[in-house]
Amino acid sequence: MSTIIAKRYVKALLDSFKGEELTKVQNILQELSKAFDIAKFTTIISTPDIDKEDKKKLVVSLLKDSDKKLINFISLLSENGRLLLLPDIYKELEFQISLKNNRYEGKIYADKEISKEQAESLQKSFGKKFGADITFKSEKSNYKGVKIEIDDLGVETSFSLERLKAQMTEHILKAI
Repeated sequence: MSTIIAKRYVKALLDSFKGEELTKVQNILQELSKAFDIAKFTTIISTPDIDKEDKKKLVVSLLKDSDKKLINFISLLSENGRLLLLPDIYKELEFQISLKNNRYEGKIYADKEISKEQAESLQKSFGKKFGADITFKSEKSNYKGVKIEIDDLGVETSFSLERLKAQMTEHILKAI
């Protein structure tokens, strides 16, 4: 339900802000979203004992260099009791901007470090396949093999050494 509501607010942001303004709003919302990682901040925003106006002032005080439209947006969220949606709004805005710019970010999970050249090769290959600009972040994990995820495109692919061994054994047994 919250994502549906967040999509409506993001649509309003996309209609109100263009180009550099939109990038600035995205960066500001990213910073505001980080504040929700602090338990005390989330408690203050979610408690009904604190006045909506005070909550709005708290959130606006976190804004460094904002224009009147963004402050009005925060006021609207506050009036409707939707300040807790700011992280969802940021995620949805990030997704919509990615769609608009045809740029996506993915993750590469592997038990060994992936070199920069390997990551660039994967970026080119996946970019060509999906007709988009794709960048990857490499993360070390316990996964035996390589796993690639591009959440915004709904893509997940993997190469597992264990699965390869099992398939080779099965093939050999069938041949006998």
